[in-house]
Amino acid sequence: MPRPSQRLLSPEIITEAAIRLVDLTGDFTMPGLAERLKVRPSSLYNHVSGRAEIIELMRARVMAGIVVADPDGKWSETVASLAREYRRNYAEHPRLIPLFTAHTVQSGVAFGMYNALAQAFSDGGFSPAEVLHAITTVDSFVLGSALDLAAPEVVWATAPEANEPMRAALATSGPNPGRADAAFEFGLRTLIAGLVAQAPRQDRSRPAAPMSRG
Repeated sequence: MPRPSQRLLSPEIITEAAIRLVDLTGDFTMPGLAERLKVRPSSLYNHVSGRAEIIELMRARVMAGIVVADPDGKWSETVASLAREYRRNYAEHPRLIPLFTAHTVQSGVAFGMYNALAQAFSDGGFSPAEVLHAITTVDSFVLGSALDLAAPEVVWATAPEANEPMRAALATSGPNPGRADAAFEFGLRTLIAGLVAQAPRQDRSRPAAPMSRG
C-alpha cells in the first residue's frame, strides 16, 4: 500500500483541529480531538505532550497574527495600536479566551506582544511593578471586549427593574452592529487617558537611536 502523500498528524494539524473544536463547543478533550481527527488518542501524544501544550500552541496560533509595529511614536499610541491588534485577532475565536486565561502564558509568540507592551510602558516611565499592572489592565480590557463581540444583538432586556438612567441608556442602543466596536473605542480612549495621566514621564515620541559616526 503506498504511503500517504502528507503526514496524517502534526502539531499544526492538531492545533487547527483543536481551535475548530473550541469554536464549536467551547472546549476540547484529547479523546474528542482524536475522534475529530479520526485517530487514536495515543497518536496525539506522538506530536504533543498533552492538553496544556495544545492550549499554548493555540495561543501562539491566534497571537501570531498580531502586528507589532516599530515604536516610533508616542508610547500611548503604541499601546492603543497593540490593543486594537490584540482584540482583532482574539475576536475571531472568542471561545478560546476562557481556556487561555486559565493557563500560564508560555508561548514565545505571545511574549512578542507582551514585550512590546512592556517596552511602551517602560518608555512612559512606569516602574516594573506598574508595567505588570498596566499589562494586566490592558489584557483584561481587551479580552473582555473580544468576548463582547460574541454577545447577542440585544445585550440587555428592558426590565422593569431598570432605573431611569438605565432606561435612558438602553433607549439609545437598539439593534446596532457597531455597538461592540464603539464601546471598545470609548473604553480604549478612557483607559489610555488614565494611563497617560498616571505616567511618570510626559507622553512623547520615543527618542531615536543615535546615528553612528562613520
